[in-house]
Amino acid sequence: MPLVTRWLRDPDVNPRLLESDASTRCMNENNYDKERYSSYFLKYKNCRRFWNSVMAQRRQNGVKPPMPTAAERAEILGAMGRLPYRMSALKLFV
Repeated sequence: MPLVTRWLRDPDVNPRLLESDASTRCMNENNYDKERYSSYFLKYKNCRRFWNSVMAQRRQNGVKPPMPTAAERAEILGAMGRLPYRMSALKLFV
């Protein structure tokens, strides 16, 4: 496996790993029928937007590293009590 691929598959580096895998798996299972997997991409987009805002805020505050580790992300989400990016995506389809 190339170094870049291993780096992107590292959960400490990529917070969107679960959403990315779910959207790819859904595309494969539904023969690339866009209507069937659009909700997965919306979840991925919302996840990316959420963690990019966290990263930007940490950069502004001078926190290193800008992207929280997997353990820190679990702590952040636990303090919130829910997954903000998954819930907001589901509300659009109700």
